Amino acid sequence: MLSPKRVKHRKMQKGRMTGAAHTGNTLTFGEFGLQALTCGFITNRQIEAARIAISRETKRGGQMWIKIFPDKSLSKKPAEVRMGKGKGSPEEWVAVIKPGRILFEIGGVDKATADAALRLAKYKLPVRTKIVSKAELDEASGVVSVTAHTKAVKAVKETAVEAPKAAAAPKAAAAPKAKTSK
Repeated sequence: MLSPKRVKHRKMQKGRMTGAAHTGNTLTFGEFGLQALTCGFITNRQIEAARIAISRETKRGGQMWIKIFPDKSLSKKPAEVRMGKGKGSPEEWVAVIKPGRILFEIGGVDKATADAALRLAKYKLPVRTKIVSKAELDEASGVVSVTAHTKAVKAVKETAVEAPKAAAAPKAAAAPKAKTSK
């Protein structure tokens, strides 16, 4: 399971999970990914369970990238222990997740296989997620990807040629009507 090799301080404060993810919110390696919609903690066991589900569904084809790492320790006091006497011992390692964060990426497989694998992985996680593709994220951010660039240029040229013709036609048609109505 994932855990840090060594840390400066074993016991950490819980902190806040407000706002959206500013880093790790784009697909950098693969074509498809799993994006968080809510905030929360994901433990190293949940990350491992999702990883196994993805690798089994893809039959270890293609590539998978885990974009999160559990670097925060959560401590817990034993059951039936009175208040006080210091902070409990570290029990598990978690990754802090904010909305918009990409959790897993898949590449080298077709869309149907990627959807099935990421759908299984999302059932293992405690946060709400959605499956995204590189094209969807590029459209949302306004970036034109290399594959879509050639198609987009052709579409822009076609609409640019049609637009002046369409704009000129209503003016010509409107002018004679105005003369006949007087």
